[in-house]
Amino acid sequence: MRDNRLDKLSANIRAERNRKKISQEELSEKIGLSTRSISAIENGWQTPSAFAIFDIANALNIDINELFKNID
Repeated sequence: MRDNRLDKLSANIRAERNRKKISQEELSEKIGLSTRSISAIENGWQTPSAFAIFDIANALNIDINELFKNID
């Protein structure tokens, strides 16, 4: 069974990346993950580590809490 929290986190990451107009490739280069990993995270196929979430927030220049908004 899929965890709804992961779906929301994935959607938040994708939304923030798109809002910043950064491609998956650009984000992957900034944080040292493959584009395939970024895609898997954004589609909820891969659970990001705490370090990856931290790096994503930093690369997007946002507070990490923005990635967890609307997650109950």
